[in-house]
Amino acid sequence: MPPVVVNAAMLSCTMGLGPPMPLTAIPKGSPVTAGGQQVATIADAIPMANIPTFGMCNSPANPAVIAATAAALGVHTPMPCLPVPIGVWAPGSTAVVLGGVPVLTAPSTCQCSWAGTISIGMPGQTSVNANG
Repeated sequence: MPPVVVNAAMLSCTMGLGPPMPLTAIPKGSPVTAGGQQVATIADAIPMANIPTFGMCNSPANPAVIAATAAALGVHTPMPCLPVPIGVWAPGSTAVVLGGVPVLTAPSTCQCSWAGTISIGMPGQTSVNANG
């Protein structure tokens, strides 16, 4: 049973050069909490609202990195990260839903359009689990 992810869970991106950053779980109707924090769902994948910047983006697939690298005459040049998630977190919980949407669980990941994988390093709490 993987841990349920809550507000302030720590996220990382494989293409981000910054430190882990906190997830912002947006309340869905009546607040549902675990460990004193708002529970997240797989829909909490909106850039900058839920998923923060990871400092600089190192992805050679990011158009800003491509342009900066071209301007630097081919020298790879990271640019500021602006996450662009493809869809929602997956897989989420198969047993627990919140407002009809699966609850986000610790093993879930979210893919970024720029070839990064966003993962959950610390779910924000450890006392509440969901069957996954």
